[in-house]
This record gives sequence, C-alpha cells and structure tokens, in this order.
Amino acid sequence: MIGRTLKCIMTHANLTIFHPAVFALLGIPGLEAHHIWLSIPLCLMYITAVLGNSILIMVIITERNLHEPMYFFLSMLAITDILLSTTTVPKALAIFWLHAHDIAFDACVTQVFFVHMMFVGESAILLAMAFDRFVAICAPLHYTTVLTWPIVGRIALAIVTRSFCIIFPVIFLLKRLPFCRTNIIPHSYCEHIGVARLACSDITINIWYGFSVPIVMVILDVILITVSYSLILRAVFHLPSQDARHKALSTCGSHLCVILMFYVPSFFTLLTHRFGHNIPLHVHILLANLYVVVPPMLNPIVYGVKTKQIREGVAHWFFDIKAWCCASLPG
Repeated sequence: MIGRTLKCIMTHANLTIFHPAVFALLGIPGLEAHHIWLSIPLCLMYITAVLGNSILIMVIITERNLHEPMYFFLSMLAITDILLSTTTVPKALAIFWLHAHDIAFDACVTQVFFVHMMFVGESAILLAMAFDRFVAICAPLHYTTVLTWPIVGRIALAIVTRSFCIIFPVIFLLKRLPFCRTNIIPHSYCEHIGVARLACSDITINIWYGFSVPIVMVILDVILITVSYSLILRAVFHLPSQDARHKALSTCGSHLCVILMFYVPSFFTLLTHRFGHNIPLHVHILLANLYVVVPPMLNPIVYGVKTKQIREGVAHWFFDIKAWCCASLPG
C-alpha cells in the first residue's frame, strides 16, 4: 500500500501542466508511518467538537431563557467551529485511513476559502461577544435598548459580509496562478500560501494580501476586544459588593477562556509558520491540524462548565429526550 502511494505521488510530481486537475495532499510529511495512530485522537476530537457544538446549538434554540443576544452570538460561534473542523478534518482522516491524497483543484480552492473565512469570522464573532459583555456590565440599564434584535441581526450580517469580502479575493488570487512545477502539497488540507507557493509565477500579491489583510483585521479585533475587557474590568472593580464583582467576572470568564483558546494557538501557529524556519515541517502541520479541531472541541465544554444557564439547559434538554424515549416505548 505504501509503495502504491509513493508511486502515485511520484506520478503527480512528474506532471507539468498549467492548471492541475488535482492536487496531492501528503498528510503529515515525515510521519506517514504514524498516520493511523494520529488519526485516532484527531477523529475523537472531531466527533466531540461536532457533537458538543451541535448540542449547544440545539439547547440555545429550544430553551427560551437562552434567547438572548449573548447566546445568539454563541450559536454563531458554534456553527463556525463546526464548519471549520468539518472543512478540514474529514479530508485529513481520508488521507490517513484511505490514502485518498487527491483533491480537485476547485475543491482545494473551496477549502482554502472556508478555512480562512471561518478564521476571520470567528474573530469577528468574539469581538461581537465582547461588545455584548461590555454593554451588559458597563451599561446594564441600556442593554435592551442598545442590543435589540434588529441590531443583533445587523451585527451578524456585518460579520458574515466582512468575512466574505476579506477572503473572497483569495479565490481569484489563486485562480490566476499558473501551476507548472508540482501539484504536491505537503499538508493535510489546502491553505492559501501553501497552494500559492506551488505556482511558477510571482506570488508577491498573494503573500502580501494573504498575510496582511486578514491578519490586520484580526489584530484590529484583538485591540477592540482588549479595550472592551479593560473597560469591563474597570467597571467590575468599581462595583460596591464582592458578590456583584464575582457574578460579573463569572459571566465573562467563559468568554475570556474561549478568546485565549482561539487567539493564542492561532497566532502561535501563524508566527511559527512565518518565522520558525528551524521548526520541522511535521510540527507545523501537526499544529495546524490541532488548531482546527482543539478550540472547536473545547469551546462548548468551557461554556457548559462555566455557564449555569447552559448547564441547566443541557440537563433539561436531555431530560426531555429521555422522557420522550420512555414515552415512545411500547407498554
């Protein structure tokens, strides 16, 4: 099987074409012998991420006391997490289990689009959630007038529109490139610069746009989130009672954990990929795979553990399912 895979990859390497019909994803170069073992935790984390976020969405939809702007943004975050992991992990598992290395050119570009759009979109959702907490704690009397459902809908539309407009040009930046060197991608999924580097023409605009525009927008989100939480903390420590301070901090604790889980690995992965030239390639690829599955897996767990309303909603939802199953049994 390994011999056939290597022969197939060598065949791909000998092709010299303008636009390849397919690319060949290698998985994790250098760790081919461990693909099966690596696939087990990756698959378990993916299943946990999809189930956890799906349950979170269903609970938010079915529980009327969770029909608030904060939980609406949380459901958007859960949908984004499902899309991010589903865009990448199933193909990686197909490579590890079935040696399905080929991916069509258009499918590869589509994967690039969704991976980067989900990254930019999740950053914007975290900013919206920070704004929600800022209004709730710093201006609680105006919360219902500031964050009305029409305004929340406009914020959601702005998040999707901004993410789409930032990443959509990447499709044309890749489509314009001639690929005449190789069609082998040393990765388990397609990403913008990794695909662009296979081209036999100048990719300066790809590098500048792909690195600067999305990153500048994400850094702007980080700055605004930092400002929001600085004002939140200042307001919290000016509250008269310790119980009020504890309650305010607990409502923000889960969100702060999710923010750290998203930005710390993403910036670490980005910086090591950009400047960590002495780090082995397989370490870069492992980090990239963990990034698209670990935060989506942990986010619903963090909110389930730290948010009382969600814990109660999940318990109530499972109780309703159990009651319905018992009522459906004959006799």
